[in-house]
Amino acid sequence: MSRQASDGVLVDDAALLDALREHAYLEGDFVLRSGKRSTYYLDKYRFETVPELLEELGARIAARVAEVEPDAVRLAGPELGAVALAAAASLASRLPFLIVRGEAKAYGTANRIEGAYEPGERVVLVEDVVTAGGAAADAVRAVRQAGLECRTAICVIDREEGGADALARIGVRLHPLFRAAQVVKERGTGRPRG
Repeated sequence: MSRQASDGVLVDDAALLDALREHAYLEGDFVLRSGKRSTYYLDKYRFETVPELLEELGARIAARVAEVEPDAVRLAGPELGAVALAAAASLASRLPFLIVRGEAKAYGTANRIEGAYEPGERVVLVEDVVTAGGAAADAVRAVRQAGLECRTAICVIDREEGGADALARIGVRLHPLFRAAQVVKERGTGRPRG
């Protein structure tokens, strides 16, 4: 897939993958949110804080939303990592977005879902890196508890460690822009370890 950028530069998958690798791929010994250990880590903050990458990812997420969930009227991004991506995709798609807090705040409105919405609206969950899918599934449940419909999630990278299955069990289809095997190039196998 490639996309014509607003400045006329053609942005293709290979160039974007190279940029994601350059900015976000780290090797070492890491504990993931799922509790598993891994020999590599995809640091979402390193690609979400680079304006050119954030803009490109937002445009790709917006295009994917239009393709797979054209009836969506809002996006939703779980705090903290996916908020920048949801905002970038909102700007590109002109769809408003919601912020899904990890838990309801203990002051003011005591909301867990921030932003204006009407019950029954269709929302697409935006995520950064999905591993086991626990955080994404929790965000979907919060959105649904608020009376919104969510059956689609779009992430930048699927680590392919059960997240798509976890979401499928609650009736949500995951659409990754990329899979870990595409981002992580190991000598010989081309597959990620860990």
